[in-house]
Amino acid sequence: MIMSSASAVRFRKNSEFRLELTRRVDEYFKANGLRRRDDPRMYLKTAIILTWTIVSYAMLVFWAPGPIAALPFAISLALSMAGVGFCIQHDGGHRGYSNRAWVNKATAFAMDILGGSSYVWHFKHNVQHHCYTNIVGVDSDINFGSLCRMAPQQSRFWPHRFQHLYMWFFYGLVTLRWHWWHDFYALAAGHIDGQKFPRPKGAALVTVIAGKALFLTFALALPMFFHRWWVVVAFYGLVTFLLGITIAVIFVLAHCVSEATFAPAGPVDSEWAAHQIETTVDFARSSRFLNWYLGGLNLQVEHHLFPNICHVHYPALAEIVEDVSRQFGVRYAAHPTMWDAVRSHYRMLRELGRAPRAAFEAEFPG
Repeated sequence: MIMSSASAVRFRKNSEFRLELTRRVDEYFKANGLRRRDDPRMYLKTAIILTWTIVSYAMLVFWAPGPIAALPFAISLALSMAGVGFCIQHDGGHRGYSNRAWVNKATAFAMDILGGSSYVWHFKHNVQHHCYTNIVGVDSDINFGSLCRMAPQQSRFWPHRFQHLYMWFFYGLVTLRWHWWHDFYALAAGHIDGQKFPRPKGAALVTVIAGKALFLTFALALPMFFHRWWVVVAFYGLVTFLLGITIAVIFVLAHCVSEATFAPAGPVDSEWAAHQIETTVDFARSSRFLNWYLGGLNLQVEHHLFPNICHVHYPALAEIVEDVSRQFGVRYAAHPTMWDAVRSHYRMLRELGRAPRAAFEAEFPG
């Protein structure tokens, strides 16, 4: 799938809507005497999730006497690693974890420990996805090539009629692709899906290499001192698959659902803040567990508007964003539960796989 140039995208000028959003959020922090970053709740959560991850890894590699006993620890490790990505790495990568740059860099490096590259992720996620959310040909996070049709502006091929069935399996391969293909190819080519980015140099290059080396050490090399190679490879595949499907599904539930809008590369018929709200859908806002475990990724409307604010504040900000959106007539959407979001994504995949562009736009005019 050919990607377009980001230079073709033009948003409308900032309006009173964005100014009011900013004012209300500033007022919230001032009135409650809260810090946007370096929140004690975030440091406590980090300690809990890292402990969960370390214990799961230790039990899997050093204690489990056999494959059956190892299975629950493999599942636990995958879920805890996803928690590291959702909560720790994500805030650090957006500089929303701390006011101290070194803390943000350290927490962002968790992406490298998970097998990705925090350097590549910055350009793919922070730049391409956050700046140009759901803009087809520029937002690489909705580009699955010919494997899947994620937006009505993308081409449809005959296998897509089954994409609502097979994509759930391919979501599990997302992290495997990070580990062995995507990051290396992007660094060698100097572009991500056609969008150029600077190759790492100096300390940035050292960070990339060190991250990959650490990941391979913990994921494969160290476990092979204690277990047969094929057992290590099998459990590496299992953990990686579970991690991939957990991360990928949470992403698509926010942007690739029937209620979200998509746009072609070019002039956008709204200002940037309104575009973020219209292309993103919250889910399970009232779930205390999901708000904690997903690091606010079920509240991605608020995250896209204020990515450098620690996610522990998103439940409170969601009420402000919804209120201001209603005041200015901007469409704000949220699914009551995660299951509702899953059903909406399934339905969108099915309809995009069956219908040509005109038919889909007629059914989902938003």
